[in-house]
Formats: sequence, C-alpha cells, structure tokens
Amino acid sequence: MPQSIAQVYIHLIFRTKNGYPFLNKNIRKRLNPYMAAIMKAYEAPVIEINSVSDHIHILFRMSKKYLLSKVIEEVKKQPSRWLKEPEQGLLKFAWQNGYAAFSVSSSKLEAVRNYIKNQEKHHQDITFEQEIEEFMQWYKVEEYDPSYFWD
Repeated sequence: MPQSIAQVYIHLIFRTKNGYPFLNKNIRKRLNPYMAAIMKAYEAPVIEINSVSDHIHILFRMSKKYLLSKVIEEVKKQPSRWLKEPEQGLLKFAWQNGYAAFSVSSSKLEAVRNYIKNQEKHHQDITFEQEIEEFMQWYKVEEYDPSYFWD
C-alpha cells in the first residue's frame, strides 16, 4: 500500500492587536493548552507552545490534510471568541491580522523548543519588535515590510 509521509515543522508567531498586553499569567495557563487542542484537531500537533503578555510562539508539525493558512486561521479565531466571552473578561480582545511562520529543520527542533520555553526571560532583554526583526534577518525574508506587519 502506498504511503505519504510529510514531516514539516513550523514556528508560528503572532501577537495581540497593537501589542496590547491582554494575556496575563492566568489567561496564558488556560490559553496555551486550549490552542494546542485546536492544533491537534487540525492534525497539526504542538511540540511547544508559550505565550507572554502580548504574543505567542507555537512550534508544531504541519498537517498533511489542512493548509497552513486554515490551521492559523482557526488557532487565532477560536481562542479569540473564547477570550471575548464575559467570563474571560476580555471583551475587546483581538489578535493582529498578520503572523510570521517559519520552517524549522528537524535538527533545530530542540533549539527552537528551548527558545520558545524561555520567552519570559528572553523578553526581559528584547522587545517583540526586535525579536521579529531578528527573525526576518535570520530567515532572509525579502517580502517583509514593517509598515504593514505591525497592526
């Protein structure tokens, strides 16, 4: 029987609208597993997920069945609805429109995983904007236009 094999890893990053610090520690404790469950439902299992007050990093294996854009749409849309429920207290919550998604080599998975685990410590020294600028340079992203990325 023929078999299709795909092992594509993605490092996904996106932030709250205008970088507003909506995500306190209590919300993050519930948000991260909720988002991981959504990813699993779209056959994109999470390897590592972590968030800080204004953005999130997700390392996952890409689904063979769903487009990247569909997985990202759902992992942003469903938590946004949940966070806007009255019991969550974030009626004005929103994610930025855009995102950054980078492919990750299997040989770099542990390094990226550790990077994501250490977000709070990392952001004591660097802003989210600086972090994204570094990623754009590291991955040599030519299409990046900062005037459109930050909303």
